[in-house]
Amino acid sequence: MRITSPMLALALLLLPGLLWASSAGAQPVELTTHWVGYTAIAIFAVAYLLVMAEEFTHLRKSKPVILAAGLIWALIAAVYQGMGIDHAVEDAIRHNLLEYAGLMLFLLVAMTYINAMDERKVFEALRSWLVKKGFGLRQLFWITGLLAFVISPIADNLTTALLMCAVVMAVGGDNNKFVLTACINIVVAANAGGAFSPFGDITTLMVWQKQIETPQGMVDFWSFFMLFVPSLVNWLVPAAIMAMTVPKEQPHAGGKAVVMRRGARRIIVLFLLTIMTAVAYHNFLHIPPVIGMLTGLAYLQFFGYYLKKTHRRSDAATDEEQLGDLVAFDVFNKVARAEWDTLLFFYGVVMCVGGLGFLGYLSVASEIMYIDWGPTQANVAVGVLSAIVDNIPVMFAVLTMLPDMSVGQWMLVTLTAGVGGSLLSIGSAAGVALMGQARGKYTFFGHLKWTPVIALGYAASIATHMWINSSAF
Repeated sequence: MRITSPMLALALLLLPGLLWASSAGAQPVELTTHWVGYTAIAIFAVAYLLVMAEEFTHLRKSKPVILAAGLIWALIAAVYQGMGIDHAVEDAIRHNLLEYAGLMLFLLVAMTYINAMDERKVFEALRSWLVKKGFGLRQLFWITGLLAFVISPIADNLTTALLMCAVVMAVGGDNNKFVLTACINIVVAANAGGAFSPFGDITTLMVWQKQIETPQGMVDFWSFFMLFVPSLVNWLVPAAIMAMTVPKEQPHAGGKAVVMRRGARRIIVLFLLTIMTAVAYHNFLHIPPVIGMLTGLAYLQFFGYYLKKTHRRSDAATDEEQLGDLVAFDVFNKVARAEWDTLLFFYGVVMCVGGLGFLGYLSVASEIMYIDWGPTQANVAVGVLSAIVDNIPVMFAVLTMLPDMSVGQWMLVTLTAGVGGSLLSIGSAAGVALMGQARGKYTFFGHLKWTPVIALGYAASIATHMWINSSAF
C-alpha cells in the first residue's frame, strides 16, 4: 500500500447523483460557470501546488488541502443558502465523511501492524541479513527489486522502498551510480508490486472497497490478481535494461546481525490473518472490510497483552533484544508521528474533490475523458497524470465520475494509476521518500534520465494487460 509508512492506501466515493441529493429533494445546481466554481478550482490548484512543493517548503501536504476543503465547502454552502437550499450541502458532506471514516480506520489498522512489526525489528532483521550475505552489486540490484515487488503488495510501497534503500545504501553507499540505478529500480518495483493487490496501494484499496458493478459483474478481490503479470512486466522491462549498467563488483559485507524481538513472527502471522479476515468479511458476509480489519486489530491487542503478561523479570537483561518497550503495542503514538499526515491529506483530498464534483466539474471531465476520448485513452492518461499529481486525488476523481466501464477497463485504470507514478521521482510516496533517504545520490533529474525506459515498461504493462485479459474488456 502507499501509506506513508506503510502502507497503505483510501477511499470509496459516492456517485455524483448521491453526492448532490438532499433530504429535501433539491436538484443538483450546475455551478461550473459560477464565480464559486472558478474560486473553488483556484483554491484547489493553489493547495495542490503547495503539496507538490512539500520537498522544498517542508510544509506537510495535509495542511493546504485541509484548509482548501474547508474553504471550498464553506463557499458552496454560502451559495446554496442564498438559493434557499438548506440540506443538500450538509448531506453531501456527511456522506463524504462517512466513506472517509471507514477507509481511515482500515488504513489505521494496517499502519498499526506495520509499526508493530517495525518495533519488533522485522524489517531491520531482513536488512541486516541482506547486508551480511555479501551479494554482488548486480545481485543486490535484482534482489532488492524483487523483494520490493513481493513485499509491497502486503506492506506498502513506502515502507518497502525505505527498507530496500537502506540495504542499497549500506552496501553500495560510495557508488553513486549504483545507488541511483538501484533506487530507481526499487521505486518501480514497489509501485508495480502494489498495483495487483487490493492491499498494495491506496488506489487499489479505493477501487476494491467501492464495490463497482460492471456488465461482466463485480470488481471483486480476485479481479486485481489479473494485474500480476502486467505489473511484473512493468518492473522487469526497465529493470532488465538498467541492470546492464550495474557493475559486477563485490562490495565489502559486514555489519552486526539484528535479532527480531519476541513475538515478531507471530505478529506477521496475525497480520496475514487480519487480511484474511477482512477479505472473508467482504466476500462472504458482505459487510465492509474495515470491520474485518478492526477485528484483526483486536488480535494484535490481545497478543500485545499476552507479551506483556508473560514477560519475566529475569529477562530484564535481554529486554532490548527480546521484548523492547512493554507498551509497544499502544502504537497509536507512533502512528501520530508520521502517518496522520497521510490520513489527513486523504481527508482533504476527499473533501476537495467531493466539492468539485458537487459543483459539476467531474461530470464535465467524465464526459470529455470517457465519452469523447474513450475509456482506454482516458485510463492511460490517468496514469501519466499520476506521475505529476498524486494518484490519490486522480483515482478519487475517477471513482467520483464512476464511468460505465468493463472489469478490464477498471483494472487498467487501477494499473496505470498505481504504476504511472514511477515515471517521475515525485510521482509516488516511494520516490519522494528515497530522494530524502539517498539525498544527493537519488535525485529528480537522475530519475528523469531513465524515464524513457520506465515509460517503455509502462506501455508494455498496458499492452500485456489488454492482451492476456482481453476477455475482461
